Amino acid sequence: MKVAIYTTYGSPEVIQIIDVEIPSPKPNEILVKIKASSATRADTMMRQGIPKYGRLFLGLFKPKNTALGTGFSGVVGAIGSQITKFKIGDEVFGEKLTGNGSNAEYLCISENELIENKPKNISHIEAAPICDGFLTSYNFLKQHAKIKEGQHVLVNGASGSLGSSAVQLAKTMGAKVTGICSSKNIDYVLALGADEVLDYTKININAQQTKYDVIYDAVGKLNYYNSKNNLNTNGIFMTPVLSIQILWQMLLLPKKVKFEATGIK
Repeated sequence: MKVAIYTTYGSPEVIQIIDVEIPSPKPNEILVKIKASSATRADTMMRQGIPKYGRLFLGLFKPKNTALGTGFSGVVGAIGSQITKFKIGDEVFGEKLTGNGSNAEYLCISENELIENKPKNISHIEAAPICDGFLTSYNFLKQHAKIKEGQHVLVNGASGSLGSSAVQLAKTMGAKVTGICSSKNIDYVLALGADEVLDYTKININAQQTKYDVIYDAVGKLNYYNSKNNLNTNGIFMTPVLSIQILWQMLLLPKKVKFEATGIK
């Protein structure tokens, strides 16, 4: 089978497509024939080895894990002897966070890892990125922000994977939602349910007078100190993108600034 790997940090040119044997599932594993897999912002940051302090975990001089891709959707091709939840031919989707990556023709994953039957009403292409954008944003909005009906949420990067999920989730939770994106994506974000959309190419976000209960920076372009005047008294600033600046702000103001590497959940 063909699989994408990288053995050194860098631009997309470092990606290699190699041939390896199709893996055989262990007793507690499922072999999935991949129909679609994701390429996320986090994937590209890891491939580049940025921010550089992340290399303390990824590999100081070169990546420890050379596999690429996490999100996937496909069809069960084989099962181990202990599998009870899935059968051959089932359409499944999920996320593989360790070991072999999803940018491949096949992968093996434990029944107890992040894998579930794919809903019939969505395609493999639609299912593959769900665990990245949707689950990350769900964790922040539900567990950290504890969104209540009537609150006002600002989503920066509202047209991306995390941001588009956050817009829909926040609306489902009863919040008023303002999205921030480029002019070409305004209609798209409005179609997702946003009450209002700001074009970051035409405004200074931090110069706006509106106050928000939650600012969710899905793309890591803002920070608490620049945004605090846009927060209500009990408002919080959240981001899934870690930086030194955010780390210090989170340590100094744990009730105001929220970050979490949700993938480890």
